[in-house]
Amino acid sequence: MDALSEALTSVHMTGAIFYHAECTAPWGFRVPHLQNVAHVLAPGTERLVSYHLVTDGKAIVRFPGEDDIAVAAGDILIIPHGDAHTVSNGSPSTYLDSGASLGEFLVGRLTTMRLGGGGEVTRFVCGYFGCERHADRLFLAGLPLMIKINLRGDPAGEWLESSVRHLVSQAGSERPGQSVLLSKMAEALFIETIRRYMEALPPEQTGWLAGARDPAVGAALALLHRKPCHHWTVEELAAETGVSRSVLAERFSRFLGEPPLTYLARWRLQLAARMLQTTREAVIQVASEVGYDSEAAFNRAFKREFGVPPGQFRGQFRGSRSRSGLVGGNGPTRIRPDAA
Repeated sequence: MDALSEALTSVHMTGAIFYHAECTAPWGFRVPHLQNVAHVLAPGTERLVSYHLVTDGKAIVRFPGEDDIAVAAGDILIIPHGDAHTVSNGSPSTYLDSGASLGEFLVGRLTTMRLGGGGEVTRFVCGYFGCERHADRLFLAGLPLMIKINLRGDPAGEWLESSVRHLVSQAGSERPGQSVLLSKMAEALFIETIRRYMEALPPEQTGWLAGARDPAVGAALALLHRKPCHHWTVEELAAETGVSRSVLAERFSRFLGEPPLTYLARWRLQLAARMLQTTREAVIQVASEVGYDSEAAFNRAFKREFGVPPGQFRGQFRGSRSRSGLVGGNGPTRIRPDAA
């Protein structure tokens, strides 16, 4: 598998399409910062990313202090960091607060948000993606305020858009599997957008996605994510990726800002943190599963990364979930059997 596929596999993701907007000019609505509505949208989800898919018409998207962004039919907009923004067409006298209606959409009382003055029609499909916090250091690292990609013009994008439109048209039909299909289609939208964004990055771009696109660095990232508990050396990684040790080290540091084994050490600790949160395995077992031969060495490394030892980290997490009334986790992190 490639680096992006490995990273997406290792980060538990969820997706949702939570409403369909049908707007007639002039109109406008405000979208709050996701951190302000995360407890309503997806309680217990560590990281949320919002999106809009424009299926008909046009609109203007505005972020505070930024230039206006024009969007049109076929555009998918990903807001990686969940920033507050407005979406409009024309000069509306008021802006609807979309966050105030989320509860009604989520319980199914509303499936379409309608507003406007009766003019030109614009339609959106709106939703979010949920993932674990350590996605911030992977495919979400270094992403801009907003990503805009047009899905029209090639068969894959057009199929994806038409599939989403078909599923949204059946909202409220209560057909078996409908919610799962919507969730998976939302995930597919996100992955396809990230893939297209990565392919369009300029040659001088750095960061995780740019590194994943580079043949040598991408191959090394895939190996590190596929077998995180393997006792990798730079020499072995270089041999596996078909470049010299010095070339791999230089290119990896240029794209990721750190050497390969430093990256691996941090990734192992992220996996360990997820296991401490979602399993009851003993600390020594967690240490072994992420590649540490010594519990003492694991404890020292974990405390350097997270500020507290593993046992205390687990206790704090369970205490916070108990106080918030949440139970369970986002699903256990597992090292694949072939990673040993």
